[in-house]
Amino acid sequence: MPPIELPLLERDRELAALSAVIGELGSGRPAVVTVTGEPGLGQNDLLRWAAAYATDAGLRVLGAHATPAEHEVRYGVVAQLLAEENRALAPRLFLTDEQPGGLPGLNGLLNAVRDRPTLLVVRDTQWLDPASLRWLEALARRLPRAPVALLTSTTGTALTRPEWSVGTPLTGLATTIELALPPLTSSGTATAVLRAFGAPGDPAFTEALAEATRGIPAVVHDVLDRFARAGHSPRADRIDPLRALTAEVVGDHATRALSDLRDPAAVDALRALAVCGDLLDFPLVCTLAGPHSVSESRLRAALAASGLTTLRDGHPRVQDAVVRARVLEEMPVADRAELYARAARLAQRVAADDQGIADLLLLARPVGDPWAVDTLRRGFTSALRGGRRDLAVAYLARALDEPLAAEDRARIEFQLASVEMVTAPAAAERRLGGLIRATRPGPGAGLRARATDLCLLGGDTRAARHALAGAIDSAPAAPEPRRGPTGAPAVPPEAEPPSTPRTHLVPHRPYAGTPPGAAGPDGRRSAAPDLPGTPRAHDGPRSSGPEAVGRPDTAGPDEDPAVAERHELTVLCRVASFLRHDDADLDVLPVPALPDAVHNPAVAGVWAWEHGVVGLHREEVRRLARSAFVPAATGRPLLVVPRLLGCRALLLTDDGDEAENHLGALLDESHRERAAISVAHILTVRAELHIRHGRPDAAARDLAAAQAELPLDRLHPLFLPYWLALSMITDLQNGHTERARETAARPLPPLAHESATTAQLLFARGVLARTADEPHQAREHFRACGRWLLRHGCVNPAVQPWRSLAAEAAHTLGDTEEAGRLVHEEVRLARRWGAAAPLGRAQLSLAVVTEENRVENLRAAVATLSAAPARTAYTRAVIELAAAEREENERRTAVALGPAATVLPPVVPPPGPHVPSAARPLGRPPGPRPAVLTGRRTVKAPGHDAAVWHGLTTVERETAALAAQGLGNREIATELAVTTRAVELRLSGVYRKLRIRGREELRALVQEAEGS
Repeated sequence: MPPIELPLLERDRELAALSAVIGELGSGRPAVVTVTGEPGLGQNDLLRWAAAYATDAGLRVLGAHATPAEHEVRYGVVAQLLAEENRALAPRLFLTDEQPGGLPGLNGLLNAVRDRPTLLVVRDTQWLDPASLRWLEALARRLPRAPVALLTSTTGTALTRPEWSVGTPLTGLATTIELALPPLTSSGTATAVLRAFGAPGDPAFTEALAEATRGIPAVVHDVLDRFARAGHSPRADRIDPLRALTAEVVGDHATRALSDLRDPAAVDALRALAVCGDLLDFPLVCTLAGPHSVSESRLRAALAASGLTTLRDGHPRVQDAVVRARVLEEMPVADRAELYARAARLAQRVAADDQGIADLLLLARPVGDPWAVDTLRRGFTSALRGGRRDLAVAYLARALDEPLAAEDRARIEFQLASVEMVTAPAAAERRLGGLIRATRPGPGAGLRARATDLCLLGGDTRAARHALAGAIDSAPAAPEPRRGPTGAPAVPPEAEPPSTPRTHLVPHRPYAGTPPGAAGPDGRRSAAPDLPGTPRAHDGPRSSGPEAVGRPDTAGPDEDPAVAERHELTVLCRVASFLRHDDADLDVLPVPALPDAVHNPAVAGVWAWEHGVVGLHREEVRRLARSAFVPAATGRPLLVVPRLLGCRALLLTDDGDEAENHLGALLDESHRERAAISVAHILTVRAELHIRHGRPDAAARDLAAAQAELPLDRLHPLFLPYWLALSMITDLQNGHTERARETAARPLPPLAHESATTAQLLFARGVLARTADEPHQAREHFRACGRWLLRHGCVNPAVQPWRSLAAEAAHTLGDTEEAGRLVHEEVRLARRWGAAAPLGRAQLSLAVVTEENRVENLRAAVATLSAAPARTAYTRAVIELAAAEREENERRTAVALGPAATVLPPVVPPPGPHVPSAARPLGRPPGPRPAVLTGRRTVKAPGHDAAVWHGLTTVERETAALAAQGLGNREIATELAVTTRAVELRLSGVYRKLRIRGREELRALVQEAEGS
């Protein structure tokens, strides 16, 4: 394929000026024309066009080209000009000693041009040797007496300004023109694409080409030529190859310009400019370049003439990153690192920007000064503040190259791993594993527990357990705890028989069947009565009053930092075992038991969670959970994982507002430390809190913020089921059923099936199936959720109410025996736990699946849930109670009126979620309400037991009756005291169950039922 040819685009003004000069030269009028611009704008192309035009016009044309290689050759350009006219003169120009005032060949040229007008064309006059420059200036002074035109081109600023330039005294003696060439516009670039490919390019492609090439015609030509040779077409989907090719072309042009730059001082200045030109002023750049005899003005001119720099704010700057890279890659690696180090030192001395100094240090050799580490750490903070995590990681990794004390190095390693948990989890896990194994016990040993805490937040439980196996052995054991009010175990002894030995709350091996004393997925209980967590017989009771809540016990052995570290590592090892069971991992030591006496906030948080999931000792769980947030007397930093477990334990005890305050404080702390992994997990736990409290909008916001901090594709598989489950529940509560289905269908990595959080996802899938009226699938998912929770020792219905929802699904399928077993088991466990929310939900499900004492059970559920934060369950209970009372009242009315009476479907709205007691006392029949007046014809609704209502719930019948009368959604919402969204969801359920498509078919169905 021949190279493409492009005309002189957007140079009509310049071509017209040159044509006029050449035409006037034929009439004997001399002129001086200078064409200027940065390299690549086509100066020499214009001069070649003018030479050809003058030749066609019958003029004599003499040409010469100045080059950097001949800059020191005396009369090099003059020899080129006179070679055609006097070939014998050229050799003598280089051999003859220059006489004062002598201008060899000038008089002969002036005599020769009198008979024939002559055009002298000199390209790249910025490289003229001094002798040729004086010769041409002398010629310019004699132009008014000779028919000669001098046409020159220059790039940037010439080293010495010629006398024939515009603004010199010579201006008024002859026609003097300076043509400054601009870059191509977008229109000119589009024309170049059209000429190169024979068809117009996509607007996006043309715009990208103009931006990448900066409209430089030479770069545009080379890019289009290579682009066409590569077989591409100017389409919008080829922009990425275009940009890569443009970078390559710009780099090649920069390399050629570098090869032409022969002045050592200019080369050193250019390299210094490439290193710190954007940070330091040009005088400081010259200082960095080294001592040279060349003046600053001459360096500026040399850099401008090279075409590798441009002026910004009056200072030379390297054009772009591609040129900067080509300038520096010519240097040896050691010299380049040394130059960066000297630049960083100079920038630090003049108090330059910290971020700029940190950027210099990234590529510098170790400087060995404390200010370097401090600057890199400040740059790390600034980069995180700007959301540039990769750059922040680079700063801290570079800081590790400096000489550091062991404790400072460990802290920087930990800080680096906290960010790498998001950007490079595998590197962070290796780094944390090394910290856990290498950090020695002592004053700074708290970092080992924090590293383990961070490792667990990242999900690497196996590495944490392997590292902890040796770390726990290296830490000293605690002495025998003192007994009494401050040293007694956390669990009161009256809960279980004294003879029961203490066992682990979360066993290291998963349960083969149902945990003792709990009900399995089929509703059957184990015969053994002892539950995990039973204290020793000689353990005394523990105070649970206000004095026990403020601060955990601090008079015990945890005042020793080494003992405190051992206890923290122990509880974190237990958390790692709980998150993931792996029977095949035989080389990990068994998890040690928790200490009996709680002197450490981390121990308190894990104790609270382990007792909470078993469902025992709610007051003690609440006290321990609060203690997890109180700093210990030793001043050790609080760990994140135990505090998150403490917050989740408070959710189980219905202390959601208190948990929300703790989560807010923990979130602020993590934001200050720039720990994205901690921020993500805290937001996720707070999203669960919002879901439990009936705030799906807030939950959606927190989940979106958590995924912004830690995207799902970088989340560890052990936590993925939990995040997906919360997303599904949030979407379902917000009415985004299809989005929840897409989340449920998302494939899981194999490791996700080994996580304790898998139960959460099974529960969410059950809720999705329940919403879609698929009771078979719902029951199977809830059963599987129960099996998974029981396998991990989670008996408490406050963790997940899987029994009650499985019972409702079984009731829908007609399996009343299983439904009864499961719901009664949930009521029993909820009563034992004592929190209002799980007990109220269990009572509500009991009323749904059993007809006996239904109204009384609903009233009990409403009374219980009124004191609980679970507003969604409370609203459902109020609606169910109102419907049940209404049905009971209608049955009594029907009996009183006799068999001939027709009972209309109820249209009285149920009490709203916040006004059940204010509307009327629970249990009292509703009073008469005025008729609903509308401007439409009232349609008589079929009877309450008509076949048209078969399969609809009470609230759906109520909503459908109003819709059949012609009321709009907003009017129905006003009548029923609910939201418009609730009306839409109810009508959608009605249409689906009745297999109809809208209101018209609903009215027709009601009228048909009335006629029948």
